Amino acid sequence: MLLRSNGLSSNGERRIPERFWLFAAFALLYGICETMSGNEASLYMTKHFSANASLASFALTLFWTTVTAGRILFAGIEKWFPERQVFRVLPIVVTVAFIAGAVVPKTRPFLGIFSFGLAGFRCSALLPLTLSFGQKELTAITASAPGGLIAFYQIGYGVAAFGAGPLQTWAELDLTAIYGGTAVVALAMWALSFVVTQKSGASV
Repeated sequence: MLLRSNGLSSNGERRIPERFWLFAAFALLYGICETMSGNEASLYMTKHFSANASLASFALTLFWTTVTAGRILFAGIEKWFPERQVFRVLPIVVTVAFIAGAVVPKTRPFLGIFSFGLAGFRCSALLPLTLSFGQKELTAITASAPGGLIAFYQIGYGVAAFGAGPLQTWAELDLTAIYGGTAVVALAMWALSFVVTQKSGASV
């Protein structure tokens, strides 16, 4: 049944706008990318780079530090770097971070740490902007849109958090291959970013 512009079906029942699922898909993909960086940072540093516990902890700390710093930075430069452009550019940075982390030589753990810092920076603004764009556009479900999008973000979190282990055990995939392969998820997120922002209320 087709949706009316006011978010109601022909029989008067309130329906979820079709474009909600685009935002939801983006949030899910983002959840996978963030979790593969945030949750796997320490393990990846110890397994791939044979780093000690201090370096592994530093990589994780740097990731979350750059997440926070990036959010502050992008909020401050909104006038010069519009939100829509940020939303479209950051997924490419996500892709680069995953590829860099996978191809950096195992003997260069500090370059691995840098890749996690880059990963945190690119993760910084995407989730807040997804929620902001969704709430602005999905006016028929303005109150519930953020909660729904967070739910899909958490699904993505679960896919990455509980999927990496079985892929290593059952599919016999190396953690490096899984981490690098997440670049494909990031590329899908980049393609979707153009669709999501096509009708959003973000500034141009």
